[in-house]
Amino acid sequence: MALVDVRGLVKEFSRRPTLFGRSSVVRAVDGVSFFVDEGETFGLVGESGSGKTTTGRCMLRLIEPTSGQFLFGSRDVFALKAADMRAARRDMQMVFQDPYGSLNPRMRAGVIVEEGLVIHGVGTKQERRDRVRTLFALVGLDETHLERYPHEFSGGQRQRIGLARALALRPSLLVADEPISALDVSIQAQIINLFMELQQALALTLIFIAHDLRLVRHLCTRVAVMYRGRIVEMGRTDDVFREPAHPYTRALLSAVPDPDPRAQQQRVVFDPAAANLDAPLRDVAPGHQAAI
Repeated sequence: MALVDVRGLVKEFSRRPTLFGRSSVVRAVDGVSFFVDEGETFGLVGESGSGKTTTGRCMLRLIEPTSGQFLFGSRDVFALKAADMRAARRDMQMVFQDPYGSLNPRMRAGVIVEEGLVIHGVGTKQERRDRVRTLFALVGLDETHLERYPHEFSGGQRQRIGLARALALRPSLLVADEPISALDVSIQAQIINLFMELQQALALTLIFIAHDLRLVRHLCTRVAVMYRGRIVEMGRTDDVFREPAHPYTRALLSAVPDPDPRAQQQRVVFDPAAANLDAPLRDVAPGHQAAI
C-alpha cells in the first residue's frame, strides 16, 4: 500500500535580475511523480543540482512547491492549512545533510531532541526527558551526552543527534537528505547500518536522497534517477543497476569505482544533446520505467 504518492511536483525559483538583464525563472523540479509503499526504502539519486533535495524539501513543505500533489496516506499535504500542516509534521520528519549546521549551537543535545516534543505538547516534562533518554540509547548515545553542546561532538555523533530528533515524534515517514555525505568514510558505514536497523525496528518508510550509487544499491528496494529536475529512470534497484535503460543512468553507473583493481572499467560519457530530455517515462520492463 502506497503511503507516499507524489504527483506532478513542480518547483520554480525566481532569479533576481542582473544589472542589465531581466529576472528569470528556474524550474528546479519539473513534473516529478513517484510512490513509496509503506515500510519501503526508496532512493532518489542524481548529481548535484538534479533536484533531488528540492523534491524532499517540497514534500515536507520546508519550501513551498509551485504546483503538484503529495498524498500522504489519504491527505493532500500541499493543500493543508498551516495548523493542519504543523500537526502532519509529527508523521513526516527529515534528517538533514549537514550535521554541523542543522543543530542549534546554543542548545544542549538533550534539549535539541526534546524540542519537537515540547512544540507539539507531547507528555509531561518527565515523560519527555525519559523519551529523550530512550532515543539517545536507540541511536547509540548515552546519558552523559545529554548536557553537551553540538561543538563537543564528532560529525557522526551529531548526525545521531539529528536522527534522534527526527524520531522523537514517532514519524512514519523519514526523509534522509544525503545524511552521510559530510561524514568521514570511517563513520559512514556506522550511520548507514543505524538507518537500516531503525528502519526495520520502527517500521519506517524511508526516502533516501543520495548521489552515492553503491549506497543506494545496498539500502534501497526501489530507486528513481533524477536529471535536471526530472525523473529519467525508475524501478527496482537491482533492475536499474543490472539493465540501465537511460543513457544518463548508464553514465552514472559507469562512474562507480570497481573494488577490484584489476577490473577494466568502461566509462560512459553522457551527451545531453543526444538524449530527448522531454521524453516521458515509459515501461521498459515490468516495474521499470525510463524516459527514452
